[in-house]
Amino acid sequence: MGDIRVDRRPVVVLAHPSPDLYGSDRMLVESVRALTGDFRVVVTLPADGPLCANLRDAGAEIVVLPVPILRKAYLSPFGLVRLAMAAARALLPAVRLLRCEHAAVLYVNTVTIPIWLLAGWLARVPMVCHVHEAEDGVPGPVRAALGLPLRLARLVVVNSRASASALGGPGRRARVIYNGVDGPPAMTPVRPEVRSPVRIVLVGRLSPRKGTDVAVRAVQLVHERGYEAELTLVGSVFPGYEWFEEELRALAGTTGSVVFAGFRPSVWDSFAAADIAIVPSRVEPFGNVAVEAMLAERPVVASATQGLVEIVKDGDNGLLVPPDDPVALADALQGLLDDWDGAVAMAKRAHEDAGRRFGKDRYHHELRITVHELARGRQSHDDS
Repeated sequence: MGDIRVDRRPVVVLAHPSPDLYGSDRMLVESVRALTGDFRVVVTLPADGPLCANLRDAGAEIVVLPVPILRKAYLSPFGLVRLAMAAARALLPAVRLLRCEHAAVLYVNTVTIPIWLLAGWLARVPMVCHVHEAEDGVPGPVRAALGLPLRLARLVVVNSRASASALGGPGRRARVIYNGVDGPPAMTPVRPEVRSPVRIVLVGRLSPRKGTDVAVRAVQLVHERGYEAELTLVGSVFPGYEWFEEELRALAGTTGSVVFAGFRPSVWDSFAAADIAIVPSRVEPFGNVAVEAMLAERPVVASATQGLVEIVKDGDNGLLVPPDDPVALADALQGLLDDWDGAVAMAKRAHEDAGRRFGKDRYHHELRITVHELARGRQSHDDS
């Protein structure tokens, strides 16, 4: 009989709210890559989806376990009842998973699935909550309710200073670890001369918070100023937000200047085909897409909001404009087109800066240190 190999690595159970492949979802893959050398990583998702193949390639095992995810739809009396019922159904299976896996650490990758923090507390597993959200303008009681489960975590990791600020600053347990973003597999140089049509890309959910409507209006203004431009929207809507896509399509009209490309599993082909990348978000806790565009060596125009101002240095590695301001966005786009040599030089500086500040090796190192601290604490507790 052959030898039976026993995996003696400590187990990290990593809870994530989405099976999709947008910015925070791609960051989950990097988190798994950071940990699989030292830990056996079990990722739990609420459903199957395109993210699963990437996670398996990164070395994770996957358990599908439906849990309620905090959405605006629950912010009503009937919604709160549904949330409580869904949480009650999910709690015991979550605790059972942690105990069956003998989890050394529970890594909860969002504040939107607090049921996992409660499950970890009941299972007496050391927890880290990785906060990717930064909801400005949230009413005080709602903000307090979001922050309350974080008290159960031994450590809070935030992806930007903006995320820490939006939660009211989780205190000395909080640790800022900027996202680590891998570059494109092959670099496609930006066009040395801008030619019509100018190709502008926005990668991300079709969502009011991503400012998709601002992008459409800005490109229309660029057209009115005599520049032939085409905007490609790469992304889809959350279920329940189909109304927003209908509004966008109506706003875009039939001019052909806006292309609805839908979801694409890889961002790199979209950047390779573009001249300029825009990130006109109203809310953006970090801004993976801005970093990816910089790594693809494309001129970037972003909103001066939240985590984006920690990435983009106005006039140096990109341009910043006020959020929710299509005129300012159109002005910035026109400025890039009128000085294309300067835009290309700025994109080259951005490429070097993004690789230095937001590289994946730095992220992997900082995250491994964090999880090892918690795992050692669990081991010390078990040995005592």
